[in-house]
Amino acid sequence: MPYTLPDDVDERPVVVDGAGTLGRRLAAVYIAGGSDVRVFDPSEGAREAARAYVDQHADEAKQALGLTPERSGTLELAGDLEAALDRAWMVIEAVPEKVELKRSVFGDLDRLAAPDAILASNSSSLPTSAFIDEVEHPQRVLNTHYQMPPELNSVELMSSGQTDAAVIDALMDKLPQYGFVPFHVLRESDGFIFNRIWASIKRECLMVVEEGVASPVDVDRMWEIFTKPGVPPFRLMDRVGLDVVLDIEEHYAQVRERIPEGPRKLLRRYIDEGRLGAKSGRGFYDHQT
Repeated sequence: MPYTLPDDVDERPVVVDGAGTLGRRLAAVYIAGGSDVRVFDPSEGAREAARAYVDQHADEAKQALGLTPERSGTLELAGDLEAALDRAWMVIEAVPEKVELKRSVFGDLDRLAAPDAILASNSSSLPTSAFIDEVEHPQRVLNTHYQMPPELNSVELMSSGQTDAAVIDALMDKLPQYGFVPFHVLRESDGFIFNRIWASIKRECLMVVEEGVASPVDVDRMWEIFTKPGVPPFRLMDRVGLDVVLDIEEHYAQVRERIPEGPRKLLRRYIDEGRLGAKSGRGFYDHQT
């Protein structure tokens, strides 16, 4: 049967496996959203640092995300994994980016967590398909890649290739309760969505400086001016016109090596359908309404 959230989900804790920088931030946000949270870490020092962070920042997270839960969540620290996992409806792995470590962690989580618990990796670069060899129930495992909440409150949900699609659907509906904005990564992608985009931006910024085109200060100043209006990329391309965007991309492909063909193929498809952007009424968006 497809997965459904447990009836008592709001009475069960979220477990964060790892009390590092992001683990403690996640704990603060889930507590701010009204969930009880257990943080597991073998290091007592890390656990106490997580407590200090949550005590200081949970109320700030609540205000930053506009959360008004009926009750405040509580924090519990655990040095024993099996005890930490008791009754958890979701376990978020937040350990270092080492495949062998994650493989071992997920084997333990799958063995010890409740049968209906979701097992989620917060890896920023590794797909869960890379470390579920020791997992007997891969249908409940997925990536939930959080950015840096509460300021950056997006979370990308990506299947391992064996994840029950209903798990992703359930989290898409549930996570906004805690102030997160979930995005479904439609196929396995190294870097997910935003990190792939940021990697390209970051690389070009570095190239512009390395080639002597501009200074880091001027790049940052232009970025601030350009992003201030808040027009996102696909809306901006619609404004410019997809035929113009294609011409620009064709020029870059002529003067720079190894420019991928995929973006131009996508643009040509839209143009062939008469979708040129705002000037034709349709592009990536519908401008006729």
